[in-house]
Amino acid sequence: MRLRIIQGAISMFHRFAFHDASFDLVAASAKVTVGEVTDHFPTWEGLLVATIDYWNGQRMRPILPLAQQHGAVMFLRGIVQANIEDPSLMRLLSATVNIAATPEHPMASFLHQEWHRFHLMVAQQLTADIRAGREPATMEPARGAEQLIALYEGLQLQSMVRPAMNLLEAYDRAVTRMRAGWTREYIAPVWDLDSH
Repeated sequence: MRLRIIQGAISMFHRFAFHDASFDLVAASAKVTVGEVTDHFPTWEGLLVATIDYWNGQRMRPILPLAQQHGAVMFLRGIVQANIEDPSLMRLLSATVNIAATPEHPMASFLHQEWHRFHLMVAQQLTADIRAGREPATMEPARGAEQLIALYEGLQLQSMVRPAMNLLEAYDRAVTRMRAGWTREYIAPVWDLDSH
């Protein structure tokens, strides 16, 4: 029954925006009663956590092999491609950013853990990419992961408000520029704002 409800929630999020979602819509989508939904998920936050965890796992399963075979950059590109084909999960995750930025919210710690885990996974893959010769040793994996994820998430966000944007092309172009920068030693910038 729990899986049926979670799958109902996923189906519901394909059709309705985060701010319109409700127990009633989940129940209708899963073809169960609201009482049956709340018996298994007494809180909305609990249902959201279970739905995100399951849905993200389903999405990642076919994409994860790309990391080992082709590296972190291609792995993130695989996620971009999956999001283009079905943007519903990315829209849901983007809607939870404000929740993650609210420390007292019941879902905040879960979302923090998920983002930290994602960053760590990308950083570890970049470390492996350096060993494999796919990325240069001048790139610090933790910083590279920050930059790669920022590029990916930033372009995803832009694509939501600029529907005509070619997201995959934008990712390819931006990541090519970024990787060129990784080949050089980092020199801390000096910002002289008083010069004319």
